Parts: sequence; structure tokens; C-alpha cells
Amino acid sequence: MLPIFILSVIGIYIICERISIIRKAEPKELSLVENVITALEKGNKSLAIVQCSESDSSLSRMLQKGIFLYHVPAQDLRTSMENTANQEIARLEKGLPTLATISGLAPMIGFLGTVIGMVQAFYDMSLAGNNINITLLSRGIYTAMITTVAGLIVGILAYFAYNILVARINTIANKLEHACTIFIESTYKHAQK
Repeated sequence: MLPIFILSVIGIYIICERISIIRKAEPKELSLVENVITALEKGNKSLAIVQCSESDSSLSRMLQKGIFLYHVPAQDLRTSMENTANQEIARLEKGLPTLATISGLAPMIGFLGTVIGMVQAFYDMSLAGNNINITLLSRGIYTAMITTVAGLIVGILAYFAYNILVARINTIANKLEHACTIFIESTYKHAQK
């Protein structure tokens, strides 16, 4: 039970910490992209930077990179902004492999407890000889069942949380890609004028 408890504490910590980080990083509105583009079209690069610095999100950090490099060719700008977006996504995914490991490891440890409990029950039976009663077997069976239940609960919760967090990160990645495309197309159109 102790390893399962430790895994549950680690899992809860990762889940709470990732939810907090993802909530801060999530682009609240894509109007920031439009505001930055408008400021750049007016030639006010400092206003665009200020608008990004007021928002502490993955989107604002990616746009800041674009603001500093908006004069370079479109392909180079896209590569640079995508690299920044990839770094942001990697930062958001930190801890998720551990959570995925917990989702698989906790049930395995629970099943190991089941085997140990059954071995204990059969060992107690072998020592009892002809005096076998239900009380003698119940300790081993209780150990077997409680570890399985605990391991499955921790594993299911970790698996569920992992999938929710991955889905939210994928949503952020899609928003960043969309914002990058809008920013580059607007910059390219502005440069053509």
C-alpha cells in the first residue's frame, strides 16, 4: 500500500501543478493577435511588445518572438515562431510522462499486492493444517483485495487526468498554430503593400 500511496501523492501533485500551469498558459482570446498586428501595421512595435507583456501566456511569448523578427522572410519567421510554440508545448507537457507511468504502474503494484495476499493466505493455510477457518484466510484475501482496489483507483484517476491534460495541451497547440498563421499572413500582406 505504501508505494501506491506514494504514487497517488506524486500523481495528485503533478495533476494540480499542470492544471495551474496550463490554465496560465492557455490563450484567453485571440484578439491579442489582432491587437499586435494592428500595432505593427501602424509602425508601433513598442505598443505591440507592451500588449504581449501584459499577458503571461504561451501565445504572448510566441507573438513577442514574431514581433522581434517580423521583418525577416516569412519562412524564417514561421520557423522561429513554431520553435517558440514547440518550447511552450514542451514546457506544458513536463510531468505528463510521469503521470502516464503512474497510470500503468499503480494497477501493477496493486496486482502484485493481490499475489502477495494470496500467497500469504495459502501460506497461512499450509501452517494451519486441518484447523483451517475463514478468519485465517481473511487476512491474506483482505490484503489482496485492498491493494488491487487502491492500485486501480490511483491508476484510473491518473489515466483520466493524463488524457484531459493532453487534450488541453493539444487545444493550446492548435490555437498557437492558428495564431502563428494569422500573424505571418498579416505580416506578409503588410510587407507587400
